[in-house]
Amino acid sequence: MSEMNRRELLGAAATVAAVGTVASAAKAQAPAVMSSYKPLVVGAHNGHRLKNENGETGVEIAFRMMGEGADVLDATIHCNNLPEISEEDTSVGYGGLPDANGDVTLDACCMHGPLKRAGGVAYIQGVRTPSWVAKDVMMKTNHHLLAGQGALDFAREHGHKIEGDLNSERSFKRYLEWKKRVEEEGDTRTFAELDLDFIEKKGFDVAYQMAEEGRIDIEHIHGTINTNAMNHKGEICGNTTTSGRSFKVPGRVGDSPILGAGLYVDNEVGAAGSTGLGEMNLYHLCSFLIVEKMREGMHPKDAGMYALNRIKDFCMGNERYMNDKGEIRFNLQFYVLDKKGRYAGVAMRGGEGRFFAVCDENGGRHELMDSIYMND
Repeated sequence: MSEMNRRELLGAAATVAAVGTVASAAKAQAPAVMSSYKPLVVGAHNGHRLKNENGETGVEIAFRMMGEGADVLDATIHCNNLPEISEEDTSVGYGGLPDANGDVTLDACCMHGPLKRAGGVAYIQGVRTPSWVAKDVMMKTNHHLLAGQGALDFAREHGHKIEGDLNSERSFKRYLEWKKRVEEEGDTRTFAELDLDFIEKKGFDVAYQMAEEGRIDIEHIHGTINTNAMNHKGEICGNTTTSGRSFKVPGRVGDSPILGAGLYVDNEVGAAGSTGLGEMNLYHLCSFLIVEKMREGMHPKDAGMYALNRIKDFCMGNERYMNDKGEIRFNLQFYVLDKKGRYAGVAMRGGEGRFFAVCDENGGRHELMDSIYMND
């Protein structure tokens, strides 16, 4: 064989080897391309109301952070921090509507899909951003939930700022007005002389009266913000935080800090979280139920409506929960996303003004919730 032929043969062999290497590399990269996910943030309406100094809403902050490589859980917490630190939102954190004693008590829960860990705090006072305390519980203890004074001591030990009172001027004025109206329902008795059963029943009615008059936001009778998100890797996390039901019986803890109720995340399936009347959610652990229905193949909307209809059937005939039309009186909302990038916001009572927050490559926005009942 001539020298030229040997060189040509060697060159051809090198070319084949190079092509094979490129093909192998492309084949190795294919799963990474195929496994990319559409980044998505879904949550309660107050995730797209307030803005930071750069003009970003909460869901927009979370979406940007994920694009910059931040942990998904941190992104959802930063979203929820906007209402937590602002007195304009009376459903969470600083300025959240207080309990019947005038104390602002907070609950929060976070869940990290990839790490398969969760943390929560309940009935904590003096910390504007309980979401971060919940994360510390998740990362620095073997527990899920800390409550009351123990949660406050834990927060202090881990460097969280503690304040004496989280009432804003606005929230405390609303409390004093509520207290006065309840006292007027008690004939000649002072508020201190009223029993808890009376305060609970009348206080609930008075809160709705104030909402109908525009004195408080009807969405904030039960408070709360939930945010769930998924990044381009398919990592899913969620965070729920609340000041609880307005003017609640002291000591009350709702669904927000409870795994499977206020929040549930399965990184292989999706996430669901809630706002609204927590007691009804706790009866059925609906966030867990919704994720399980998605595991069975349901679309997020169908899974959310399944949970709402289950609650509706449970409550029908109970006068405590019915209005004069024979409909469920209270509201309960779920915010849902799945691994496929599908999402939904569903509510017991919907209609004009009943929105949930979304942010994806098309930007942050409000979308109308699907619902069982339409408000008048």
